[in-house]
Amino acid sequence: MADAEMGEDGGIAIRTVDSPPTAGKLAESIDAGAMDMATPNGAVSMVESTASRLPVTVNKPTPFTFDLGNLLAIDPNPLPRDADEGILAATARDAAQGLINQLLTTCDIKSTSDGVVLSLPPPTTPLPREKPIPTEKPPTKWELFAKKKGIKDKKREGKMVYDDASGEWVPKWGYKGKNKDGDSEWLVEVDENKERETGEAGDKRAEGRRARKEKVRRNERKQRANERNARKNG
Repeated sequence: MADAEMGEDGGIAIRTVDSPPTAGKLAESIDAGAMDMATPNGAVSMVESTASRLPVTVNKPTPFTFDLGNLLAIDPNPLPRDADEGILAATARDAAQGLINQLLTTCDIKSTSDGVVLSLPPPTTPLPREKPIPTEKPPTKWELFAKKKGIKDKKREGKMVYDDASGEWVPKWGYKGKNKDGDSEWLVEVDENKERETGEAGDKRAEGRRARKEKVRRNERKQRANERNARKNG
């Protein structure tokens, strides 16, 4: 790799180095004008390069106003009527420089393991949303009834319950749920009162399955009715 340095006679000396340049050397070379544009013959001196750079201080008749949370700089100074691309580029450059100066002088800057972090203040300029604010969902029948009666939601205790027979935690409902304990029993007790009324012993396991299916269908009907009411009211 080649490294350039100034000779005693004012020329440029080229020497070969084996290791890549460090961050400090890169910063020094950039400060010396390494990133400046060269003339067509490529023979620009350090003095000419430094002199061609614009100052970091921006002075305007009317000072900028800033919204640092949105990285916004507002320039109230009017543009001339005959503004060309050069004037527009210079105006944009001054605004960007002023914004950077304001960020570096007013915001909190910290050095972390990920690099240098600059903390922005909260934005002050409201910006339009990409999409409209979502409308609030209308309350369901149960929510209206609970509000009228003063019923509050109970704290959920989770989906698992301890089974004393097996010594394990099992689901309260669903596959192998606790609510299906009677379905796997080979012997169940007969309801004498029901047998006396209907004349049949009945099947407690089948009745439990029918009751659960009917409960699911009833909940689905209520859910569809709530969705229809929501669309009608919305």
